Amino acid sequence: MRVKVLQPIVAETASQIVNKASEFPETILIKKDHWEIDAKSLLGLLAISLQPNQEIELKVHDSSKTEGIEALLSTGFFKKI
Repeated sequence: MRVKVLQPIVAETASQIVNKASEFPETILIKKDHWEIDAKSLLGLLAISLQPNQEIELKVHDSSKTEGIEALLSTGFFKKI
């Protein structure tokens, strides 16, 4: 699912994303350019330096469940495009 980043993802916001993603057993992936990181990885999120108006892809690895992605959208840090 393609989404737009609404605000900078820094330490506190990244921690909130990791905590939300960790509520689900599935692996939720965040793809930016050639990088693909696990949404449960704080260091990974900080390394890809998400900034407002960037477009990224959220997907669930090896599953058709989308509850984890919907939960990340509910944080208000991303907007579906």
